Amino acid sequence: MKKLGIQGIKRGKRCWTTISDDSLYRPADKVNRQFTATRPNQLWVADITFVATWTGFVYVAFIIDVYARYIVGWRVSRSLQTDLVLDALEQALWARREIKGL
Repeated sequence: MKKLGIQGIKRGKRCWTTISDDSLYRPADKVNRQFTATRPNQLWVADITFVATWTGFVYVAFIIDVYARYIVGWRVSRSLQTDLVLDALEQALWARREIKGL
């Protein structure tokens, strides 16, 4: 499409969800970008994203077991509050009771 000079239709206005600021504090990377595990429940990673629905945006928090590449905890909410991530983590901890060494 780029070579032909054409582009798709853009519907709706653009929504900015993140305003980056390099001067703000960022927590240290605890795994040094090494997302590998040799056994289940060795390393979990988390992510938050948003999804557009007919009634507006919802936020989704995931907890993923790196070894199994399996979502072990998740939550969906209409508001971006700390409880969203904590509830996803609680679900993961309940689902995977053998977390020694996590």
